[in-house]
Amino acid sequence: MRLTRTAQTAAITLAALGSLLTPIANAHATAAPGDTVAMPVRDALQALTIQDESRAGYERSKFRHWIDADRDACNTRQEVLLEEAVTAPEQGPKCALTGGEWYSSYDDRYFTDARALDIDHLVPLAEAWDSGASGWTAKEREDYANDLGDARALIGVSAASNRSKADQDPATWLPPAEGYRCQYATDWVADKTRWGLSIDSTEEAALSEALSRCPNAPVEVTLAR
Repeated sequence: MRLTRTAQTAAITLAALGSLLTPIANAHATAAPGDTVAMPVRDALQALTIQDESRAGYERSKFRHWIDADRDACNTRQEVLLEEAVTAPEQGPKCALTGGEWYSSYDDRYFTDARALDIDHLVPLAEAWDSGASGWTAKEREDYANDLGDARALIGVSAASNRSKADQDPATWLPPAEGYRCQYATDWVADKTRWGLSIDSTEEAALSEALSRCPNAPVEVTLAR
């Protein structure tokens, strides 16, 4: 089941109140997979490991997707489309979707044809590989590529904006819709925190610069690993 952003926002508010009682550094240091941590986004950024990246050995096929994890005939792509629809589509046999409307936050556009949308891995597969996923098991990479447990991980956006982004990190690409950039940077940090991924120095500088112009919003993350 895919968690909605509304549900996560409510949880973040509660977690942020709880973080007033627990030192942020201690909560993060003692957390384990399945635990939930909450902290201001700039603190979350500072908590990420900074190290050089390597793409050696990367192949997209090493991240199996889109799967039907719950065997309800809807694969991961279709699950995201159903959850994010502004106007719900009709669902036919084998989860064929017709009608509906979607909003692409990357470029502030609406679409009425699901085929015009890509499901973007917020932190691209190649970037995840560079940042630690090269050392994961095949099952961990599959879980990452089909992460429905956090609404920030996968997002429906226009095919044009997704292909413009490709495998770039925030040092070289930010959404064309400037009003979405704070959310994008915040969600990027949350996703890297969730999966224990590192950042490189140019990525860290770009995120720090972007977030310096944004509210220091609390992020709540359930750790996947």
